[in-house]
Amino acid sequence: MIAIINTGCANINSVRFAFERLGVTPEVITDPAKLAHFDRAILPGVGHAKVAMERLTTLGWDTAINDYQKPLMGICLGMQLLCNSTEEGNITCLGKIPGDVSALDVKGLTAPHMGWNNLTHCVEHPLTANISRNDQVYFVHSFAHSVNDSTLAQGEYGQCFSAIVAKDNYAGMQFHPERSAKVGATLLQNFVNWTL
Repeated sequence: MIAIINTGCANINSVRFAFERLGVTPEVITDPAKLAHFDRAILPGVGHAKVAMERLTTLGWDTAINDYQKPLMGICLGMQLLCNSTEEGNITCLGKIPGDVSALDVKGLTAPHMGWNNLTHCVEHPLTANISRNDQVYFVHSFAHSVNDSTLAQGEYGQCFSAIVAKDNYAGMQFHPERSAKVGATLLQNFVNWTL
């Protein structure tokens, strides 16, 4: 069973519907104590990192996520919160995936980075099965995770950044798989199938 963590800082329904289209019925949970009972979990997120991290801490999700031993994937802001720190609000994050988040240097391009863009430099991993360089996914972000050893796929918009990351049982996608058509569905199915 898949849990969708509801911190009040995400569009829960779009993520839930994306899994339901795959024939998977996730459960939206608001109680951190319930997380350990699920086989895998999703940490979605939209909005400001500092506000979202404060909610995680206030509600007790930070401890539950840190203690979780099964596959957990962050989406968009959820991915950024799994990293070490972010410039958005200058805060320390959960530290489950190496690297830091900083403002995207768009080099004169329109900000935020919003719309379809290619994945680049895909690394072989269960989460990237049947995904290729130049496959397009849908991004909406102004901050980006650094490229490092946890990077499975990169994106580029003014600069290179991590589009998919994974470390141990934690993973993240900077883009919105629920808005990314067939490629997004493939990535969500890969997460459903991911075994540690």
